[in-house]
Amino acid sequence: MTQTVSSTDQKCGFVSVLGVPNAGKSTLINTLVGGKVSIVSRKVQTTRTRVLGMAIHNNAQIILIDTPGVFKPKKTLEKAMVTSALGSFEDADFVIHIFDAAQRDPIQNNKMIFDALNKHEKGKKKVILVLNKIDRVPKEKLLELADELNKEFDYTATFMISALNKKGTQNLADYLSVELPDCEWIYPEDQMSDMPMRLMAAEITREKVYNLLHQEIPYSIFVATEEWDNFDNGDVRISQVITVEKDSQKSIVLGKGGAKIKAIGMSSRLELEEILGCKVHLKTFVRVQENWAERTENYEMFGLAIPK
Repeated sequence: MTQTVSSTDQKCGFVSVLGVPNAGKSTLINTLVGGKVSIVSRKVQTTRTRVLGMAIHNNAQIILIDTPGVFKPKKTLEKAMVTSALGSFEDADFVIHIFDAAQRDPIQNNKMIFDALNKHEKGKKKVILVLNKIDRVPKEKLLELADELNKEFDYTATFMISALNKKGTQNLADYLSVELPDCEWIYPEDQMSDMPMRLMAAEITREKVYNLLHQEIPYSIFVATEEWDNFDNGDVRISQVITVEKDSQKSIVLGKGGAKIKAIGMSSRLELEEILGCKVHLKTFVRVQENWAERTENYEMFGLAIPK
């Protein structure tokens, strides 16, 4: 709940949320913030950039860093994403290591994260274990899993939550609001994210592409907002380009008679109108750029560094 707090009583700090793809990082952050700052999809590896979301809880401003899922990378873009995620340690006062409690082989799947935590963070920062999606797992198995994971790394605290159903998230926010450093709030009280609206609009459209073309389209896609015009009557006109790597992918995004691209545009427009509070005129186009994910000049739009 948002409230005005004297600067002398304020707490503020950065909390990096780390996990493998589809552990629930973005859902947790959106729940804590109380609004959408990071896109959510059934597809893994949806988050490509490091997104900051600001949650006000009691007297604390909790600045949450949503990171790309950590997995064994093969392609250049994947390496940049994983490097970005593991590099978020350096910016954080706390690290949340979030698990899908129902996932098989959680220790093996999180080996890269365990290795990084034990190498760089042991004894340095407070790392919190969060078991997510607990509604899918019997209680006795949750306790057993928490015990196993705490043997892999010495976590400061353990929380069991369902980010989607907001179960247990209040307890996590309570803990962070007490433990964060005494510090004046860094961002304005009503600011939810540091993401520019042009990028947020592009991310919303990318989410719609993933959700409407879940089985048909691969990860080799990005969306860029190329034009943004504000009219005197308060309306906004946005022009976006959806880039794919092959002509066959372009045909899938367009759909028969342009039906798919129309559905994508309509879904994105409705959400943008809700966020912006005004009428949105959205135009979406599709273009082909072969091997765009290997072209490092494109990484600037994601805020990613070129991996060494």
